[in-house]
Amino acid sequence: MKRILLPAGGAILATGLLAAGLAGTANANAVPDWASDTMAKDAPAAAAVAEFWFKANGHTNNLAKATPYTWETKATSKLKVSGGYTPDTKASTVAPIGEEKKTASKTKNINLPKTIGKVFFVDSKGDLKWCSGTSIQGKYKNLVATAGHCAYDDNKNASVMDKWVFVPGYYQGKTPWGIYVGKTAFTHYDYSVYNDRDRDYAFVTVYNGIQPGAGAATKVTPEEYKKYEGHKEVKKVEVSKEEWIAGRKDPKTSPFYDIDPGERDKATGPDFPGAEVAKFEVSEATYKAARFGQGNGKRFGDPIVENVTYEDAIKYIKAQKPSWRPGQPLPAPTAKNPGKVELDRAGNATITRFYVQQWYKPGKSGSFFRIDFYVFKDVNKDLGALGNNVGGQGVAWNQKTGGKVFVFGYPADAHKDGHKAYTGVTPKWCYGATSGKTYASAAYKAEEHVALKCAMTPGADGSPWLVKYSNAKRLGYVNGVTSLFHDQDGNDRYDYSSSPYFDGETATVYNQAANTWSGSLAK
Repeated sequence: MKRILLPAGGAILATGLLAAGLAGTANANAVPDWASDTMAKDAPAAAAVAEFWFKANGHTNNLAKATPYTWETKATSKLKVSGGYTPDTKASTVAPIGEEKKTASKTKNINLPKTIGKVFFVDSKGDLKWCSGTSIQGKYKNLVATAGHCAYDDNKNASVMDKWVFVPGYYQGKTPWGIYVGKTAFTHYDYSVYNDRDRDYAFVTVYNGIQPGAGAATKVTPEEYKKYEGHKEVKKVEVSKEEWIAGRKDPKTSPFYDIDPGERDKATGPDFPGAEVAKFEVSEATYKAARFGQGNGKRFGDPIVENVTYEDAIKYIKAQKPSWRPGQPLPAPTAKNPGKVELDRAGNATITRFYVQQWYKPGKSGSFFRIDFYVFKDVNKDLGALGNNVGGQGVAWNQKTGGKVFVFGYPADAHKDGHKAYTGVTPKWCYGATSGKTYASAAYKAEEHVALKCAMTPGADGSPWLVKYSNAKRLGYVNGVTSLFHDQDGNDRYDYSSSPYFDGETATVYNQAANTWSGSLAK
């Protein structure tokens, strides 16, 4: 296994120190394979981190304001193939945990694991960011696996990210299984000190989950909502059009009513899926010039002759020409009133109407809403250990390359050519065989990555690579995490992802994290 070495001068200095009297202590002072760093040092600090993410500015909490973290440069990275990877120790695994029940039924759909979610943090620039991650098995069921660069900030001397949390099942600012604040980050020594991309993984212990103010919503006035500093939310409640009109008329409440205008009908052609046809009234001249058949502007049936009263006919004529008087010649039709009026001496009157086709895609009707304001003043509810709530994937190392894996993550960024295929709102997956050989990227100082054909984009950083994934149990073994994204065919679109190879040294880091207690932060 590749190891990062000290510069020559550093090696000479170290040798001199040993000669000066430290002989015999080399084993005791040997550099460990793992490094650990504190994130939230105690329960009060962790509670403050959780509150930060739940804090709302306007109508959106900080979780919903985060954007995908991208530490890479914009240069296209093409992987170079090198020799196959040789495990450094015996292959081994740690079994997953979870409540999913085994079933004999088979399905063509891929069941997404409940363990996956988003990792949120504040980077060295002060920006709110997120990556992907997963709950994994550990002695205290309190462990998250993600990429090293999603726990350590390369731009800040590899310090741990600020305000780091894990939210399993995250969706649009919601935390269905709570929020889990990071306590201690564990990574390989070579990544912590030298940013070695071949060690771009991290295992983070988290406090018990909390759901701030769970079950204690109190409806308040807009002024009370604005002043409140804790967890708060707004809800849009659908109301009748009558209530909406009354609310909008009241100066005190008008800002607190909203409307969804819906979608207008969109003009299309007859071949558009789901298109419907309507008739559009035109003049006799336009109708006669229109062709027969199906399509916009073509005739819509035969002219329609309406029998009307003499008085209605006169009103229609005056709409065409207000100065018209009986006895004068009938005026020419107008664009607004293109019908042809005919009168006889007996007082009979008709209006002949002419129509052409207009094809359209039907829109949807709008909705009316009232905006209600809520604050949450209850104490934080302790949800217990992460693994007890969502389960935990197993971990595997020194596995044979070339095997099939599932990758689950939240891709969001556009490809290098600007094409945006993902939103990052919901998790996506890739499936395939990993490379039998190792890959190197000079641009990112990676020499021994394992690659997989996958079109995910940044945002999926830290996504777990699961071997032996059971679609019925939704559980497998983490055997890698997405570290880099690559464009192998040079078309400015990501087509490969790569991960560090999980070996015996990875197991050493994992074991340190898996046996570390974190605790509860609920009051």
